[in-house]
Amino acid sequence: MAPQPKRERVVRMSVEQPLWQALTAYRVLTLIYALCLFVYSFYDYDRPRGAAAYMAVLTLWTALTFRMVSSAERCTRRFLIGDLAVAITGILLTPLVDTHDRIAEGTPTLPSIWTAGAVLGFAIKGGWRWAAWASTIVCAANIIERGGFAQDTVHMLMLVWVASVAIGYVVEVARASERTLARALRIEAATRERERLARDIHDSVLQVLAMVQRRGAAIGGEAAELGRMAGEQEIALRSLVATGLVTPPRGAADDRTDATDPGPPSAPVAAAPRPELPEDADEPCDLRALLAPHAGSQVTFSEPGAPVILPAAAAGELAAAVGAALDNVRVHAGEGARAWILLEDEPGAVMVTVRDDGPGIPEGRLADAEREGRLGVALSIRGRLRDLGGTAEWISAPGQGTEVELTVPKLAASGKKGTTAR
Repeated sequence: MAPQPKRERVVRMSVEQPLWQALTAYRVLTLIYALCLFVYSFYDYDRPRGAAAYMAVLTLWTALTFRMVSSAERCTRRFLIGDLAVAITGILLTPLVDTHDRIAEGTPTLPSIWTAGAVLGFAIKGGWRWAAWASTIVCAANIIERGGFAQDTVHMLMLVWVASVAIGYVVEVARASERTLARALRIEAATRERERLARDIHDSVLQVLAMVQRRGAAIGGEAAELGRMAGEQEIALRSLVATGLVTPPRGAADDRTDATDPGPPSAPVAAAPRPELPEDADEPCDLRALLAPHAGSQVTFSEPGAPVILPAAAAGELAAAVGAALDNVRVHAGEGARAWILLEDEPGAVMVTVRDDGPGIPEGRLADAEREGRLGVALSIRGRLRDLGGTAEWISAPGQGTEVELTVPKLAASGKKGTTAR
């Protein structure tokens, strides 16, 4: 029984969440700063009690709405409008409670730099357009409060306007990047799942359909028609696995042999039964026990004297890749061909070499097979090793046999979660 994959913990990405947290802290710090300015200049105000009343309202508002700016969900448009209204009220109230001389000297308004927090809320929530509108309203209120376009006032307002619009633009770009990344991750996950299913299909359904096609053609009669139909379904299924599109079926006579076709039942190198794997995908497993059943009269298995330990999921996938390599030997190396399996346990990796004395693979044949939709090498071998963080290399020359080197780094195999072993 195959070990059950562990459920991976899904962490929702949010590139803007740190900005909301920073805005929350900014509102508190700027409130403290505004209160300090008010206390320092309390006796300089023309109407200190009116100023004190507004500062009390500002403090209460900030305290009651503390959590409103902690996330995009809580920060609603209605709240942002109310927050901006509190800031504008403080700016326009300043000439009524302060002296004309202090205002002319450039004394800060009652909310001071707390106002920028209200504008930044618009920038983070709605992007640069919202920020531009909010900044423009704040600029207009400050010009009214000053009674004209003072140089220091214009300079400060331009900084607020440019900074808020820039932050709004950065937020929009970050959101677009986050959506693109999330879409790419979904596509990658779907592709990996499709490859996993394709490996399962290749190792079972396609092999059976091809065998039915060949046996039916050999028997003749009604079995030949059954074989022809199986051949058509095999080609359609291969096309679906390879591209997701079903191409028109071809007849049984148009049979292309490649490194993924199953052979007749009497092929010399028989497929070995798959041993039971531990239930837990991360439980240690001796790879030797999974490869030993392949040994036979024409398959020699050489192993280290000590156990070769890998997580059960990784060991199962590596053993399945070895089985796929032996399937290719069974089909293409000839009836009298022999195969050798060498298992090596190196300090940082596990290497399995499958070698045969068959006719070898012509140059470019593997690439042609993949283009034709025959994905035994691409998925059953390379795909499995890639998912384990390993590599699969072919060394072959016509007339000199084929050697397949499968390498899995131990660190990558140990960190692989949720892989379904076969």
